Amino acid sequence: MKLLKDILYGARISEVIGSTHIAIESVVADSRQVKPFSCFVAIPGTTVDGHEHIPGAVRSGAAAIVCERMPTEEERTDQVIYIQVENTREALGHLAANFHDNPTERLKVIAITGTNGKTTVATLLHRLARMFDRKAGLVSTVENRINDRVVPATHTTPDPVGLQALFADMLDAGCTHCFMEASSHALDQHRLSGSQLTGGVFTNITHDHLDYHGDFNAYISAKKSLFDKLPGVAFALTNADARHGDTMVQNTRARVVTYGTHQVADHKARIIENGLGGLQLHLDGQDLYTRLIGEFNASNLTAVYAVARELGWNAMDTLTHLSLLDAPPGRMQQVQAGKGDVHAIVDYAHTPDALAKVLETLRTVRSAGPATGANGEARILCVVGCGGDRDRTKRPVMARTAAELADLVILTSDNPRSEDPSAILGEMREGLDPIQMRKVTYNTDRAEAIRSACMQAQAGDVILVAGKGHEKYQEINGERHPFDDVAMLAESLNTFTR
Repeated sequence: MKLLKDILYGARISEVIGSTHIAIESVVADSRQVKPFSCFVAIPGTTVDGHEHIPGAVRSGAAAIVCERMPTEEERTDQVIYIQVENTREALGHLAANFHDNPTERLKVIAITGTNGKTTVATLLHRLARMFDRKAGLVSTVENRINDRVVPATHTTPDPVGLQALFADMLDAGCTHCFMEASSHALDQHRLSGSQLTGGVFTNITHDHLDYHGDFNAYISAKKSLFDKLPGVAFALTNADARHGDTMVQNTRARVVTYGTHQVADHKARIIENGLGGLQLHLDGQDLYTRLIGEFNASNLTAVYAVARELGWNAMDTLTHLSLLDAPPGRMQQVQAGKGDVHAIVDYAHTPDALAKVLETLRTVRSAGPATGANGEARILCVVGCGGDRDRTKRPVMARTAAELADLVILTSDNPRSEDPSAILGEMREGLDPIQMRKVTYNTDRAEAIRSACMQAQAGDVILVAGKGHEKYQEINGERHPFDDVAMLAESLNTFTR
């Protein structure tokens, strides 16, 4: 329980009607969660406006209402305190942080943003911290963790109320660090408002989420806001190799640090060897051997190493621990099954750039074998789809990318959601020319598409199942049906490659 006056700090108040010397037992933005003595924050949304639910919140016992549009005198009641603020999304973060005694003042929080690599960098940092015997939390697309306890994740970045509660739980468990993904949606919606960050990390930025942001400049601005708001005592780590890497830190007050594998950087890695067995890097003058594969993972590992050094962790111990880490679930995850002579990989790549990077990596590291692909090399078979109710402009680009870089392509369903899977495949096909069409087949049944790839695979071939990665479901018409790419791929390999 907190006094209302104590949780309003930082909320940029325009008007108060009533006394703020009242007790508050919860802060909520969902009117269905309102209980007696709740403070209800009315958030304007694209489909639902929380201001319309103020009367219902009052009937449910809300003691205070925080809003952008003050209800009229006729709509107000003397039993409720009304606070008008400039931005309720931003205010919600401050109220939630204050309600939980501002946990990030005692927790070192590192936020990672970018189109690709967020999950890998955050997850590896958490695993690295645990290997250093440090108590640490993780906030990611795949899962949230408090030390080694898994807390299910529903969003890449939780809402401010859930996020601050999670930070508080981490502190209660003795955590000293938290590594978290910061999605563009979360940054645009001020979900990190009220959080004091120790550092921010930028991985890269490419075509994604334009259905939400509207255009690429708005997408860049959302990512950049993380660094604009960093305090002077924080560090801002940016990818020297990435487009817009310097843009991200232009106006930051934080100390700027760079990392990269190509350009001059404060932390520099050079790839010595890159194969399906892993990477050998020369990183800041030392050798690193790792089971992770691909040039993009060389970049991710360099980012992880750079954060560790900024946190003061020993360089040689960091390199030793990194050499023992595997890829996070669904991120270039190798699936061992069947005879083992077909290389099978599951990856979350669901943007044109991410898919291109994965396929280019596989083209580089595939080993020559008895399979008869281009130039006598092993073939790459790619199973990929596009999600429904999301950015439609990337659908033809995804298909074209797959057809340009893989030897055989099976277009299939991802999470069709409310859309017709056949219609999604039709839009993907629009990106293919007649020559590319010859090596592309279609199957709206994702399980059958994976089985088909395994049936066609020959010894030495590489199968990539892209798009869903760690997900354990397929969303169809508002329902989530159990589906696991890794399990389906393993089952199919055992069936068809014995």
